[in-house]
Amino acid sequence: MKYDIKDLDLAAEGKLRIEWASHQMPVLKLIQARFAKEKPFSGIRISGCLHITTETANLAFALKAGGADLVLCASNPLSTQDDVAAALVKQGFPMFCIKGEDNKTYYKHIMAALDHKPQLTIDDGADLVSTIHQEKTSLLPSVIGGTEETTTGVIRLKNMAKAKKLKYPVVAVNDAKTKHFFDNHYGTGQSTIDGITRATNILWSGKTVVVAGYGFCGRGVARRASGMGARVIVCEIDPIIALEAAMDGFQVMPLLDAADLGDVFITLTGNRHVLDKKHFARMKDGAIMANSGHFNVEINIPALQGLSISRRRTRQFVDEYVLVDRRRVYLLGEGRLINLAAAEGHPASVMDMSFANQALGLEYLIKNKGKLKPDVYPVPLELDNEVGRLKLKSMDISIDSLTLEQQKYLNSWEEGT
Repeated sequence: MKYDIKDLDLAAEGKLRIEWASHQMPVLKLIQARFAKEKPFSGIRISGCLHITTETANLAFALKAGGADLVLCASNPLSTQDDVAAALVKQGFPMFCIKGEDNKTYYKHIMAALDHKPQLTIDDGADLVSTIHQEKTSLLPSVIGGTEETTTGVIRLKNMAKAKKLKYPVVAVNDAKTKHFFDNHYGTGQSTIDGITRATNILWSGKTVVVAGYGFCGRGVARRASGMGARVIVCEIDPIIALEAAMDGFQVMPLLDAADLGDVFITLTGNRHVLDKKHFARMKDGAIMANSGHFNVEINIPALQGLSISRRRTRQFVDEYVLVDRRRVYLLGEGRLINLAAAEGHPASVMDMSFANQALGLEYLIKNKGKLKPDVYPVPLELDNEVGRLKLKSMDISIDSLTLEQQKYLNSWEEGT
């Protein structure tokens, strides 16, 4: 078995942490038990490009129980948990991921995962899919379909589909209600605050926190920063979403105006150069910048370097840039996902639903082999609702159901006042 990881001797620690996460993932456990009986992926080769975390390990076990032949690589150079990678190698999974790998190694690992000649792909950011379409086109005829975990990846895939470049169907797991309502909102909200806290040990109370982007991720971060005692400013480009942020009680203003005020800046847009030269020029001495969108392009790092007379690493995930006027600004986690670079990513309980959708999405593609044209598809509503139902059951929560009379009323039009 081929693999490229940091240290196989870390496996024992990783195994214990994987077991701990599994206790918080009851929905995926139920799916794994069914997969073990039905073997929906028997003989199917799967390549996954994901954050290699304890939660991802439990998804890997579920797919393997279903008969899958699975290979994994990292979807971010700083998101790998090296002990988890070692534990998975010990369990027989080929792994290509090292925390802190450079870009050359990152793409070498993606190519290694594609050497598996996958019939299904799992992606977080669409780097695996884009690499197949640009550099491994010979693999395309054998690919049944894929799944995509995150907002940035779904945007890329929809652009591919719009340009008629996408050559196989992909299920947008990110867009499932049981994913973005919970993973993006509660998961990103908590883990981003956790990552920045671990990296800096700052006190949030009294800080002015600037949140760039008020999507589901931005909402979660803004609300949790506020709950920690911070004053939150939201910066948006969408007038309706900006109005929502204002009515949620946050101050809303252009990012350039907020640049004068912020102590901590957090980007959550999925876009490029959200924090740019003009913003750096106005930041106060000691301002902290972190990204929790996806790729390390939301903060214009080359522009920051061009404005700086020196740079040094002051803490493990903190780089100090001294500007020409002697102001200091701090970049966390090299501009990469701070919740994974400096912390452990989302809590297992919320990833339980996200990865349940991944598992069911892959099964859906197998069941519909040859029936789906190349495009981006939503997670079927019945699967989304099933994940929600199983999660409620695991939390020992019951809900109401419609009576026959109520069902009839909702499906009619004759009856009025």
